[in-house]
Amino acid sequence: MPYVPDLHVLLTAGYRVEHGGLACVVTPVDLGAVVLPTGRVVGCDPLIPRTTPFVEVVAPGRYELRAWVAVVHSDGGNSRRIAALQLVVADAPTVSWTMALLPGNDPASLGDDDYFGYLVDSGTATLADQIAIEALSKWDYDQMDEAFIPAQIPADPIEAVLAAVVDEPTGANVYVVGAGWGDGVYATYVGRADDGQITSFVTDFGVVPVPPLTGL
Repeated sequence: MPYVPDLHVLLTAGYRVEHGGLACVVTPVDLGAVVLPTGRVVGCDPLIPRTTPFVEVVAPGRYELRAWVAVVHSDGGNSRRIAALQLVVADAPTVSWTMALLPGNDPASLGDDDYFGYLVDSGTATLADQIAIEALSKWDYDQMDEAFIPAQIPADPIEAVLAAVVDEPTGANVYVVGAGWGDGVYATYVGRADDGQITSFVTDFGVVPVPPLTGL
């Protein structure tokens, strides 16, 4: 079975872990509401948009976007990194996690340490509606630059979060956040309540070591 992290651990305010000479403490930061006109969720690098949505669909609406920020302590000082990006769909307790899939993805084809994920090649990530990402994919560089590329990028990843409405008729918007340590391929997971209702989508940026989910 493919690797699935125990996100109950990561998505806990105050979670602390030491690894490789670093000590990390996790805290949640609410970023604002994401407008989902279709309920088809896309995870991607928004500056290099990929428009295919996950197969899991939610009801259209407005949903809170939350960054789970790791304060990283080391001998060289402290820094903050976004360890996970969570699109909160429902307040019900999450009892299970599965990998978010694209059409054609077959989890049975994965090895124990493998996963499906989206490519980050500009150091940024987002979870947004398919309409928003399709609109963004048609923007030229000047539009991207004006909305999402600050002249001076703040050192703190939360101060560097930028948001813009990218489809005026529907109000679909995109939040651009720093992806963990930067470029890479990152998996997204779907949380569900005991009745099967989707509670959230979470992209894990691999900043904080998390034990594997057991009992799959």
